[in-house]
Amino acid sequence: MQNILPIINNNGCYEIRLESIGGLGANLCGKMLGELGALYLSLNASSFSSYGSEKRGSPVKAYIRWCEENRPIRINSPVVTPHILCIFHEGLLGKHPVLEGADENTKIILNTTLSPEEAMEKWPFSAGELHCIDALQIAMKCHSRINMVLLGAIAKVSGFIPLSSIETLCKDTVGQKYPALIQSNLDGVKQGYESVSKGLLIKKQLLQKDTDSKETYFWGFDNAPKGGVNPRFGSSVSNDLSPSREGYIPLFLQEKCINCGLCSTTCPDMVFQFHPGMYKGKPGMVNGGLDYYHCKGCLRCVEVCPTGALVKALEKDYPDKPWFVPNQELLPDAISYEKSAPNSWVTSDSYFDEKRVDGGVV
Repeated sequence: MQNILPIINNNGCYEIRLESIGGLGANLCGKMLGELGALYLSLNASSFSSYGSEKRGSPVKAYIRWCEENRPIRINSPVVTPHILCIFHEGLLGKHPVLEGADENTKIILNTTLSPEEAMEKWPFSAGELHCIDALQIAMKCHSRINMVLLGAIAKVSGFIPLSSIETLCKDTVGQKYPALIQSNLDGVKQGYESVSKGLLIKKQLLQKDTDSKETYFWGFDNAPKGGVNPRFGSSVSNDLSPSREGYIPLFLQEKCINCGLCSTTCPDMVFQFHPGMYKGKPGMVNGGLDYYHCKGCLRCVEVCPTGALVKALEKDYPDKPWFVPNQELLPDAISYEKSAPNSWVTSDSYFDEKRVDGGVV
């Protein structure tokens, strides 16, 4: 099958950029889009990713270029002005320069629970056409992954990628490695294709500064910190790890708590706040609540709690989380939290009732 690209840049390429955090599957999604162009759309294609430490929660970018088969791709630099910009988590907006390069020809796909109108009011979009989709809830419903849902959304928003070609791609890639998961992933792709919102042109008057972050995040010969100082350190003290969660949180039932401390000993991120108090008429350390800024949803505390004082809950059901107590030792009032950062939670730590692997739910 040969497709004529609807628009190309000065290099003759149709370009896609994925902005994500580690663990949501942007790297795999980028590879699949590269294969889609080369093997299923009869295009020349290239794709590569950029990321630091391979940790869940760290920023990830994936770049994809397509051009007509009679025209070679002779550039390998990052995609600066994409025709499709897919943002895997709304927590990246405002803290990372994920919107850089978006212009009037850019179609932006945002994974969020908000409508395009609400998102435009909340976030600093500068130009283009905005499409929104709640990829997390679709992935949870289909037992798929966020990247599969957004793959379907990208196909729909592009206007020229057939859904059938994406489905064939999934069968030939994910299906070969995880045959038991192929139907779940196909459902996720189809739901993403059908559920992404219609495009809403971004009103420039709503959009503010688009370039303020350049001095903060991009360093060159003239303005690099002296001594090789890394201004983006990976300390969880100053970072909000909530973008690492995939829809679930531990819910604290204080009346069932016996203050045994097992939750605190198993928690990798100092989430539980114990303070001197009274329990059964005796002085002791009492569980005062959870610091959800640092909870990445591993749910180890739920597994280890002997009395059921911690249970798995859907995060969407608790926008105002009960027993939310920021860690006072970390002086949160003096910290400007960043919405994503490296953390040590790895995919192999299965915390769901179902067995989960990289391809989804078995």
